[in-house]
Amino acid sequence: MRLLGLFLILALLVIVPFLIWGDFYEGLFSPEGAVERLERFGKSWAWLAGVALILADLLLPIPGSAVMAALGYVYGFWLGGAIGAGASILSGLVAYGLCRRLGRGAAEWIAGRRDLEKGERLFRGAAGGWIVALSRWLPVMPEVIACLAGLARMPVRRFTFAVACGSIPLGFAFAAIGTTGHANPKLALLLSAIIPPLLWAAIRPVVMKERTRGEHAGGP
Repeated sequence: MRLLGLFLILALLVIVPFLIWGDFYEGLFSPEGAVERLERFGKSWAWLAGVALILADLLLPIPGSAVMAALGYVYGFWLGGAIGAGASILSGLVAYGLCRRLGRGAAEWIAGRRDLEKGERLFRGAAGGWIVALSRWLPVMPEVIACLAGLARMPVRRFTFAVACGSIPLGFAFAAIGTTGHANPKLALLLSAIIPPLLWAAIRPVVMKERTRGEHAGGP
């Protein structure tokens, strides 16, 4: 199935930088190192540095969870969590938007039109939101799934809600770790795995209802 080949290529694009530079960036952005680097900017600009680092995680193996925890340490649970969650949402939207606008031709060449249409049906269907929401807490998957959603032209509104359902628990869970001074991410990972499907289950009927209305009105 050529769609699987497209998935593997995207995964490799994310994994290879980890294999080459992963140890370097993990040392550079250990929990203590991430806090130290953000604090150099002071509270006025540390948020911008944190957002930039989480966006850079699209290309470089920067541990975004450590940056989110550092934002919690610098700004506290509520503000730090909001900044981390917002940066994660923005990161997902950037990957989605770039692949939707620029990557369609290459994706069709790799996967073929027929297989890419299968991907479109997957991400446009009921499963698409679940896949996006659940992917945010998994390693490698956030970037890969956001790109696939863009290539498959998942509806923008649905992708935005789904990525928010995954990113908000992630941002606040790691901010809590940074605020309380715990470096162990097990609780954050647990919460980030449980809460996104609950949020998406709650909001999905509204999102899908709007989709049905749009289709009846002749919308995309």
